[in-house]
Amino acid sequence: MIIDCHCHAGAGDGLTGPWDTRAPLNDYLRWADEAGIRRTVLFAAFHSDYAVANAEVARIVRARPDRFWGFAFVHAERDAGRMAELVGTAVRTYGFRGIKLHRHDARISREVCRAARAWRIPVLYDVMGEVPAVELLATEYPDVDFIIPHLGSFADDWRAQNALIDLLERHPNVYTDTSGVRRFDILQKAVRRAGAGKFLFGSDGPWLHPGVELEKVRALHLSPADERKVTAGNLLRLLAKRRRAPARLAAAPVPARSYAAPHGRDPWEGEAQIP
Repeated sequence: MIIDCHCHAGAGDGLTGPWDTRAPLNDYLRWADEAGIRRTVLFAAFHSDYAVANAEVARIVRARPDRFWGFAFVHAERDAGRMAELVGTAVRTYGFRGIKLHRHDARISREVCRAARAWRIPVLYDVMGEVPAVELLATEYPDVDFIIPHLGSFADDWRAQNALIDLLERHPNVYTDTSGVRRFDILQKAVRRAGAGKFLFGSDGPWLHPGVELEKVRALHLSPADERKVTAGNLLRLLAKRRRAPARLAAAPVPARSYAAPHGRDPWEGEAQIP
């Protein structure tokens, strides 16, 4: 079985670009079927209220439970104070299997990590090239699995991508996905150094073609066993850790902060300019 670990779905409400307007699945599903992809992890398009967006993704997943799994998209600052509720609804009511967040919205918080720890679910966090933060996450939360998509940078920041290789090697709870990685030589080096057990196949659909993204994995010429790890096994192993009920954790203070997300800016470009 081949599983795409990274695909957006549903409507956004920003209307500033494809990322916060709509993520339609019609073409994606046809492309995925042609490529032999049998399951896909879905999370929302960018949205001003992820409770609303997650509910829409849940309806899509509920209509095709044989085809889709869901991750809860959260905003680390805007959802502060309700993270346990937001993630709890997603996992308990919707059957979601992980958390997704993006530095384009806000940097990750302890509250997000605590929610992931409580349910023992992975966090897919797009750091937008801010790879040094992964060192802190991995050491502060060694019992939380972090998936850093795009090998650390969708914008082809080779410095960030090379830096992530070291973290993949050193930290057992740090993983990456293959979506949008265009510098094949760096992807090849990363797999050689960190091992196939640290990589998950992802497409960043529906805007990127899942079949094209899958060909990058096949072009690595991995052993059959290692290719199965990348295309399904590693993700299944992470998802299998999910608890049936959340662990009881001591409450932590949540600072009150206001934040205006720069949704008019392309979340996959200009990473160095994002504060």
